[in-house]
Amino acid sequence: MRDPAITKAMKHPDVLGAGAKKRKKLKPKQRFEAVLAEYGRGTLWSGSGQKASSRKQALHIAFESKKGAK
Repeated sequence: MRDPAITKAMKHPDVLGAGAKKRKKLKPKQRFEAVLAEYGRGTLWSGSGQKASSRKQALHIAFESKKGAK
């Protein structure tokens, strides 16, 4: 059974940045699960405005710090 916080974060329109705003408040493990689920659905956007094209890219997005990549 999926965590309610992850389910809530997954409910967003498929537009640039919508999922990122919802994932901001999740704990790291929840964020990881939400990002991989979005990647699986094909609705994960990278920072450049393109859809994430690889699992490696999705993992980088999942482990990014809240203040931005350094």
